[in-house]
Amino acid sequence: MSEHTVTFDIAKKPVRVPTGTLLSEAARLAGVDIGQPCGGQGRCGRCAVQVTAGDVRRRSSLRLSTEDLSNGYALACQSVIESDIAVTIPPQEKIERRLTTDRTAIEVSIPQDYDHLYSQTVRRISLSLSQPRMDDQTDDWGRLKTALRQKAGIDDIRISLNLLQNIGAILRENNWQVTAIIDAHVENDGQRTDERLVSLIADTVPEEDPMYGLAIDIGTTTVTVWLVDLITGKVEAQSSEYNGQISRGEDVISRIIFSSKNGGREELQNRVLETINQLVGQVCKRAKAKPQEIIKATVAGNSTMTHLFLGIPASSIRLSPFITAVNQPPAITAGTIGLAINSEASVDCLPGVASYVGADISSGVLACKMDETEKLTLFLDVGTNGETVLGSREWLVTCACSAGPAFEGAGVLQGMRATKGAIEECWISGENSSHPFEPTYRVIGNNKPRGICGSGLISLLAEMFLTGLVDKGGMINLDLALINPRIRDGEHGPEYVIAWGSETEGGQDIAINNVDIDNLKRAKAAIYAGFTVLAQSVGVPLDMVEQILIGGSFGKYINVEKAIQIGLLPDMPWDRFKFLGNTSVQGAYLALLDWRNRDRIRDIAAQMTYIELSADNTFYDAFMSAMFLPHTDLTSFPSVAAAVENKSIT
Repeated sequence: MSEHTVTFDIAKKPVRVPTGTLLSEAARLAGVDIGQPCGGQGRCGRCAVQVTAGDVRRRSSLRLSTEDLSNGYALACQSVIESDIAVTIPPQEKIERRLTTDRTAIEVSIPQDYDHLYSQTVRRISLSLSQPRMDDQTDDWGRLKTALRQKAGIDDIRISLNLLQNIGAILRENNWQVTAIIDAHVENDGQRTDERLVSLIADTVPEEDPMYGLAIDIGTTTVTVWLVDLITGKVEAQSSEYNGQISRGEDVISRIIFSSKNGGREELQNRVLETINQLVGQVCKRAKAKPQEIIKATVAGNSTMTHLFLGIPASSIRLSPFITAVNQPPAITAGTIGLAINSEASVDCLPGVASYVGADISSGVLACKMDETEKLTLFLDVGTNGETVLGSREWLVTCACSAGPAFEGAGVLQGMRATKGAIEECWISGENSSHPFEPTYRVIGNNKPRGICGSGLISLLAEMFLTGLVDKGGMINLDLALINPRIRDGEHGPEYVIAWGSETEGGQDIAINNVDIDNLKRAKAAIYAGFTVLAQSVGVPLDMVEQILIGGSFGKYINVEKAIQIGLLPDMPWDRFKFLGNTSVQGAYLALLDWRNRDRIRDIAAQMTYIELSADNTFYDAFMSAMFLPHTDLTSFPSVAAAVENKSIT
């Protein structure tokens, strides 16, 4: 097989690859990082590079214009190398921080009955060992076990080879005065079993000194870490960052596809670990703690994120009959996967339910106490995966649908994440106003706009519908171009300009087109169809729901009125909606603090009945009905019908 030389303008040296190699693979071999937010499926267009010498065979040119192609642009994930080429890499999209990080402790409600001596699986035991003598030839490990039995009644305990290799030096360097940190499994009656030595530290430690644990939420978009003092239950520091896997797929399906490619699974595992370890360093710095002092971690995430974190193949999740490798992973130690805390620390990935309903949802149910309430409750986690739980303390049913990343700014030509420069809310004047169809908008950071984020897209679509800029099918009315030049036929079809280039940071118009709107409709339709089918499956009318709890980081940015107007949320009184923030990390925190909460999450996961929406055509029919604005059945949205009437005459 022939080989070809590929020269990247930002690489240290060229690479040689066989004929037929994808340009994206050649870039990886050259150490060039090219974003592939769609997982290399050729859908997003953001891996476009410029071939300045030679040529490639393009399998797909989606989202590349005729002018782009004439200038040599190609999608790296869809271009095959068949000759020597030179490639210029455009500046890659920078994932800027959008979440503030608190330098102090955040306010959380510590359970009133929290008692670390009983609630925790880990404990510290100060020991004073007798020193070896000629007439006492007990080995070091045996001497330590004897001290633990005499001081704490521990008859059987395990130790790793790594710790066994070091205990002799630790004991002697500290004159046989040490503190042992022990972890265990706790039974329902409080009995400790399967006890294990996690750490042996110098000298004795005052009872009130901190003992650190981590609560981790691995979201598809964002990773959040809380550093917790296990003695007091206080969150000492917290930090969040975009999941480093984003550049290899913005939704779980894209990441599963990427993970199935050569080296993809290992790369995705490394990327999320790099993100978590970076956050661990940040929270430790703020709390003046050392990563080595963290001796326990609980992890929540959807099923795909959990599999990729543990390096478990996830391909079966997206293939019928949609089965995970594991829903309740066994606890592991941090050193086995490269989590940068105490290598012997227990890392507990919390139980999930099924392929698309993971521990983020079972943890969320615990956090919002849905398993305790008598109210009929609908719990939504609005994100790239539209997970839903319906029920009360008596019963819980759950489902999930692939909403896609449109509300995170992906799949929309000028969409972006909710960072500085993103348009986060829009208003449009009506046809009968003095300036018809003119927009006003609010930008994050009060800067010039660079694009539009999820909350802005919801707001924009609602306003376009209410003013008649788009019809029920989401199609832009080009006849209105006679009234306002913002409505025009653009390169990608009919579009509406939110901000002229003279107003924007990049100097280009920010517009939304019919394809963008279709992606938004699909996202909102999937979420709405998911919870309506779930309610129908158990014979519960939606208007019987007494409260709607919305979790997820994105959820707290949603404008309820606008979300109802596009048909994302049901048309109900606003006081029934409650935004809870990141319920996944809240549940992980509660499980970290108390083994009883950990058991509750296990029981919640076991209690939930999972409904696979692809099992029949019911979901498809509901989805198609919800593909209209707000819905084909406008009687389900009386407030929207009234708003359309009022807006049209303003």
